[in-house]
Amino acid sequence: MPDQFSAPSLEYWNLMPMLVVFGAAIIGVLVEAFLPRAVRYLTQVAIALLGILVALVLTVVQLDSLTAADGTGTAKIIAEGAIAADGVTLFLWLITLTFAFLSVLLMAERRLEGGVTAFASQAAALPGTSAERLASARHLQQTEVFPLVMFSIGGMLMFPAANDLLTMFVGLEVLSLPLYLLCGLARRRRLLSQESAMKYFLLGAFASAFFVYGSALLYGYAGSVSFSGISAALAGRVAMDPLLIGGMALVAVGLLFKVSAVPFHVWTPDVYQGAPTSITAFMAVCTKIAAFGALLRLFYVALGAARVNWMPMLWIVAALTMLVGSVLALSQSDIKRLLAYSSIAHAGFLLVGIAAVSNSATEPTAAVLFYLATYGFATLGAFAIVMLVRNAGGEATHLSNWAGLARRSPLVAAAMALFMLAFAGIPLTSGFMGKWVVFSSAWSAGGWPLVLCGVLASIVAAGFYLRVIVVMYFSRPAVDGPVVAAPSLATVLTIAVGVVATLLLGILPGPVMELATKAASFVG
Repeated sequence: MPDQFSAPSLEYWNLMPMLVVFGAAIIGVLVEAFLPRAVRYLTQVAIALLGILVALVLTVVQLDSLTAADGTGTAKIIAEGAIAADGVTLFLWLITLTFAFLSVLLMAERRLEGGVTAFASQAAALPGTSAERLASARHLQQTEVFPLVMFSIGGMLMFPAANDLLTMFVGLEVLSLPLYLLCGLARRRRLLSQESAMKYFLLGAFASAFFVYGSALLYGYAGSVSFSGISAALAGRVAMDPLLIGGMALVAVGLLFKVSAVPFHVWTPDVYQGAPTSITAFMAVCTKIAAFGALLRLFYVALGAARVNWMPMLWIVAALTMLVGSVLALSQSDIKRLLAYSSIAHAGFLLVGIAAVSNSATEPTAAVLFYLATYGFATLGAFAIVMLVRNAGGEATHLSNWAGLARRSPLVAAAMALFMLAFAGIPLTSGFMGKWVVFSSAWSAGGWPLVLCGVLASIVAAGFYLRVIVVMYFSRPAVDGPVVAAPSLATVLTIAVGVVATLLLGILPGPVMELATKAASFVG
């Protein structure tokens, strides 16, 4: 049989974490279609958590083999050149699945709006007997959330592992389309939630169109969509070709939109505020990890030889993102919008690590990987606490509602204060170590102007982080102010993991940093 008709070679073991997640998503769709509603909710939660856990174990096994001291692991290009199974891929899969597991716990706990308390209040508001009300309230449970989340997680695994532009685009769309739906599922704030979902969808569609058009231009320049093909074309041709410059810029727009970089950040505050908070936490952490993994692979593997073209652009974007995110956060009075601008500022800090690169990409890659891990734990913990502060209308996200929170719940306020200090980069927290390794990497590569800009942005950002602490500890609580809902085991676990990781990564960052350094090698 001619070679062109032979079956493709697929390394199923290397693809197994991604296949497990997609398999769990498909099973969830079947459960949604065929199982009775009475048992559907718990089944969906179990399938999602089990699928993520199995994929996480498989990833740990592969990463341990790949980074073993005896060199038994082998990084390689698999799936007919479409996927790169290297240390960067596996490290990103590891932290993505870890944060996805904690995010699903939050979604299961709160049922996207209010948890057990909201479920009971919804049931009480329905007509009929007690049993009829409870049966009707079960119909309000949004069991379709979990298959959508699993499909999105699968896209997040594919996106940073892609070794060509077509696979990267497929990963981008698979992770994005479920998120457009998930952002519109908040019941208490239906109009705001649906408006945020529509904004995210329209702007995301434009960003995807830019990515596709840029991919076409890069194909016209290199005659290939594979990263190795683009890199080989750069090695033997003039780098200032209009097709290269245009394609590189347009593809970068599609990816920078996903990380909320300026000037592609305008959707972030509205979407973060309108989406259910558990979905916001999932987006803020896992989507950012996947998008930065894709940025690393595009600029270091495919376009590494064209650094002279894209570095000035990324320098400008990184500086603007840090400053705009930090300055605009100062005027925010809603805690979710404040965290949204915080996310924008942190995207700028991460871009510093990518933009300031020397001849070796290992050090900046390790710095970015470590920063993503530190950022994720603090962010998930902060949003879990936001879900606990509630009033009669649901989550009390206005900062005035947080006045005197330390008197109502000292432990919750202390945990939130720790996360705010970590975001500000205060020593002995993970945030300080994350910024330290990124800024050190940039400084050694000659990016001292970006480092100075980052330090200035960090000083500005400290103002709004400390503002939250001042409100919680030094403001008088309102008599009829919100209450801190009694957290369940899932919420306690998420916050506790965030607190412990924030402290450990700030005091003993060595093991995780060493793992990130071992993983920070690309194959192409």
